[in-house]
Amino acid sequence: MGKGLAGHFGSKHALVLFVVGTVASTAFAVVPAAASSSPSYTNTREISASGTTSIQRTTSGTDGVQFPEIATGPSDSASAVTAKNAPVGRSQTGGKSGDGNASRETDRGDSGLQEVLSFNGLNHRNQRLANGGNQFSLEPPDQGLCVGNGFVMETVNDVLNVYNTSGTSLLGVTDLNTFYGYIPAINRTTGVRGPFVTDPSCYYDVATQRWFHVVLTLDTKPSGAFLGPNHLDLAVSKTSSPLGAWTIYRTPVQDDGSEGTPNHHCTLNGPGTGFGPCLGDYPHIGADANGFYITTNEYSFFGPEFIAAQLYAYSKSALAASSTTVKVTQIDTTGAVDDNQAGFTVWPAVAANGHFATAAGGTEYFLSSNAADEVNARLTRTSKDLIVWALTNTSSLNSASPSISLANTTLSVARYAAPPLSNQKAGSTPLRDCINDTTMATPFGPGCWQFFFTKEPAHNEVESKLDSNDTRMQQVMYAGGRLVGALDTALKVNGRTQAGIEWFSVTPTVTRHGLEAELSGNGYLGARNTNLTYPAIGVNEHGDGVMAFTLLGTNDFPSAAYAPFNADSGPGQIKIAAAGLGPDDGFTSYVAFVGAPPRTRWGDYGAAVVDGSNIWMASEYIGQTCTFAQYTTAPLGSCGATRTSLGNWGTRITEVAIGD
Repeated sequence: MGKGLAGHFGSKHALVLFVVGTVASTAFAVVPAAASSSPSYTNTREISASGTTSIQRTTSGTDGVQFPEIATGPSDSASAVTAKNAPVGRSQTGGKSGDGNASRETDRGDSGLQEVLSFNGLNHRNQRLANGGNQFSLEPPDQGLCVGNGFVMETVNDVLNVYNTSGTSLLGVTDLNTFYGYIPAINRTTGVRGPFVTDPSCYYDVATQRWFHVVLTLDTKPSGAFLGPNHLDLAVSKTSSPLGAWTIYRTPVQDDGSEGTPNHHCTLNGPGTGFGPCLGDYPHIGADANGFYITTNEYSFFGPEFIAAQLYAYSKSALAASSTTVKVTQIDTTGAVDDNQAGFTVWPAVAANGHFATAAGGTEYFLSSNAADEVNARLTRTSKDLIVWALTNTSSLNSASPSISLANTTLSVARYAAPPLSNQKAGSTPLRDCINDTTMATPFGPGCWQFFFTKEPAHNEVESKLDSNDTRMQQVMYAGGRLVGALDTALKVNGRTQAGIEWFSVTPTVTRHGLEAELSGNGYLGARNTNLTYPAIGVNEHGDGVMAFTLLGTNDFPSAAYAPFNADSGPGQIKIAAAGLGPDDGFTSYVAFVGAPPRTRWGDYGAAVVDGSNIWMASEYIGQTCTFAQYTTAPLGSCGATRTSLGNWGTRITEVAIGD
């Protein structure tokens, strides 16, 4: 044991995986939906601005294990929350894989692009020690990135930072609780818990020169017990600088009939248990000339069922003007695909350099897939369907009575399937070693495990395989009249099934007859003995750009990588922006913390952003490594200020030049 180690601990406690949140009050008024061709599942209501905020530098906490390190589930929760209905990060696929197509191997080499800049972004240490250490250990980071006007903003669970275009931090790490005006995630002195803020995304809008930042927030009691209400928190800058003031809007998404929401009859714990709140999981954002859009995957909050993707549409100009009230139009996609299937992860498009689609009174496009168990369990997690969506007459969002219409069409594409877990190169995993150790002297008795648990674990933890996603659509862009997107899929490369990527390029058209779409490009990206996960495509208005992703496998620690990408021909050779230095070694990898089988959280998404003639990207990777001896040198888990006791994920931000 390292000298002085015991001084960093009080009494030991068992750690349990859980998440929590609280509430902030907002005024609401229901506005009747416009009489139009909009479907019956449309709901328009009015929300009020909920104050202002700004990015404030917060102090950093000190190293050492504190109880609780992971948000725990209190006994006074409104209803039982289990692994099957985890509060956020839902996936009913549950690590099960499908039958992937065969694909050729893509080589590694020179990307042919000019790499302008690459630097380390936010990491787990930044997250855990932000706001004086009044934070929890969290996995995964959930990668958000937005760039414009000489600024680079990165946001992850549950912190953000702003850099200049040279990669210099301008303020320092800010926790999202502070940014949204909430009390800390946990007060380490009193134990009182604030909201659990999750799934961050951000966007810089060239047209309005405003910054948009979105999270999902879950309301709780001060003990951390879930109440059920949850809301999308949207912050919009008042100026073209993210360092100035922002206006906050909070949109309730529990859809139980309260606070102006529709009632989607989510169960409390399955059929026959009564009804309660829904959950607006996995929010993602997009914009066109007229509107700003957020989509969610709606589940029962306390029950197991998936409902449908939800779409929330706002007037972009009203948000940019910091209006005291704004209308939000919600569309429920239940039964919207082929008359019986719900939408799932209906990802909104972001237009390259502000080149929006203007047909049909303004159009916003979306892409989605349907192999996930949530909507297509009978297909055994495989599909050949790509669903293209168009939201038309978006200019009406600026009127007193929004009248928007959502349509979709299905294209046939190459088969995709839920990918297997991703193996990683063997290396030093000191957290695993700590759980398995039974001899190290500690203040609580022999065994490093004593620092985390009151009940002795099985001491049989193994190096983890990482979650590879579940075929849900990833980032979508609209560029030069085409939609581009990608998803995670099982691929057979040289006879071995592993995690790979399928990409799509679609030319959509809205006519008086409805939505039409043509598949203009489609293919795979895979590599021998290598997993490629969580793709994000960024292309300019000419269709040229990059595909960013995490790369890992038998010979690779989790690394930040990318490939040049063209909307017609697809990706080129793979380039590693930052090679991983060690394996993932976080708490979600181990049965002792999360139960069997563990779901090693990764992603849940990456980011790629067009900024003029350059493209910025951010992906999760592992940027540190240390031995068990270094890990157990006081303070426990710090490894020379490179990680924390329960996590070692990091992110990498890279800029490449594409040209005009």
